[in-house]
Amino acid sequence: MQLIQFTQDLANPIHQYQSIDTFYRKITKTEVPTTIGFIYIESGGVVGLHEAPIPQLFIVINGEGWIRGEDGEKITIKTGQGVLWLQGQAHESGSITGLTALVIQAEQINLT
Repeated sequence: MQLIQFTQDLANPIHQYQSIDTFYRKITKTEVPTTIGFIYIESGGVVGLHEAPIPQLFIVINGEGWIRGEDGEKITIKTGQGVLWLQGQAHESGSITGLTALVIQAEQINLT
């Protein structure tokens, strides 16, 4: 399990197109079929313990929750943070207050 920051302070300013006060943070470049979607975990919700069938990148875009990997340690995760689970890694996630996450799944995920 790899924790990753996706906060604005790590983004690059956009200078093209007469842009003002805008920033961009690349997530990944895909070279294989990729599934991209949202997961909505409501207050008190839990995605039960399971193994990642392929690498999964879970990026919280709203709210706060927790993740737990194979070691059983519960780690708080909030807006702007993400986690990469490799194929076969057991994990679960949940939230006391609710969260929305962007989920990217692909045979190969190259973080930039």
